[in-house]
Amino acid sequence: MAAFEQTCRRIGLRATPQRLEVYRELARSGDHPSAEAIHRRVRERLPTMTLDTVYRTLGTLEKVGLVVRVSVVGSSARFEANTTHHHHFVCRKCGFILDVYSRKLDRAMSSSDLPDGYDIDWAQVELRGTCPKCVNPDSARPAGS
Repeated sequence: MAAFEQTCRRIGLRATPQRLEVYRELARSGDHPSAEAIHRRVRERLPTMTLDTVYRTLGTLEKVGLVVRVSVVGSSARFEANTTHHHHFVCRKCGFILDVYSRKLDRAMSSSDLPDGYDIDWAQVELRGTCPKCVNPDSARPAGS
């Protein structure tokens, strides 16, 4: 949390208790929670936290680059504190999201694949399929998920 507070100071953003708790929840969760899930979890520690405050906090933290909105087609927005470049595998049955690091996917598309005048800054691939838990309900998810 010290790095979060240092970053807030560096960019001129107050590290309020609400911001700290929302960020802490995202940093320790590996499930890419929705704002509603974050609200439920944070209220255990900060009972006065409102859903509106969670939404505003996520918007602020996203705007300054401390959290990332994971937009999954057909689902409500989910969030993560992992700001390193990566892709996502989304289970089409349960909605589980797995972070995927792949140099092949990073290089899969180039500006030469687009009409003239378009330039790609970065691309994020969303892979769809079925997670091990949904394929075999008796199995466990992979480590780190």
